[in-house]
Amino acid sequence: MNIALFGYGRMGKMIEQVAIGRNHTIVAKIDIDTVAIDFSNIDVAIDFSLPAAAFGNIEKCIHHNVPIISGTTGWLDKYDAAVALCNKNKGAFIYASNYSLGVNIFFELNNYLAKMMKTLSQYKVSMEEIHHTQKLDEPSGTAITLAEGIIPESKYKGWQLNKADDDHIAIVAKRIPEVPGTHSITYASAVDSIDIKHTAHNREGFALGAVIAAEWILGKTGVFSMKDVLELN
Repeated sequence: MNIALFGYGRMGKMIEQVAIGRNHTIVAKIDIDTVAIDFSNIDVAIDFSLPAAAFGNIEKCIHHNVPIISGTTGWLDKYDAAVALCNKNKGAFIYASNYSLGVNIFFELNNYLAKMMKTLSQYKVSMEEIHHTQKLDEPSGTAITLAEGIIPESKYKGWQLNKADDDHIAIVAKRIPEVPGTHSITYASAVDSIDIKHTAHNREGFALGAVIAAEWILGKTGVFSMKDVLELN
């Protein structure tokens, strides 16, 4: 499979290693200064670029009939436009805030726990996410996805960063050097607390999930998620 990488930072380089290890070929490394792109020999694109570049990358790939996997966060105000564009052009597109296989299982666990806690109003929910200091957005897209899994099953109207009123889930964001990603959710009452937590030990899990998603989407048409890739629907 011929893969184009949109964004060649730390994640792009890790995806390259994983893809080559799975017998794929990296045919393009598109970074901020890249002008011309030859789409003719690209089977699938993987985007871990910058928020300002993500939608343009998706748009170019869909117009050139190249399936694209996007893991860039911070651009989701244009997500509906990307979906409409993909459907109109019969393209193939996956967005995930996190491609780690373990995190996607964690998403399902979070959703299930939220349903179990729905009627237990004595528990207050809070979240914490920790990432490396190079991460540009806060809270993380993963933390937002986790909050969005809780909100429909709860009294909360949304989330707020670091401190929150009673109608919102507080997401505390910390930035510590060399931390790949840790997410924890706490349900606390006066008598006890329930905690669930996912800790990434390195970036390889994120890269592996993105490459597996790229392998899965080849030959398909439509807008998908990691639930489709992992058959969690």
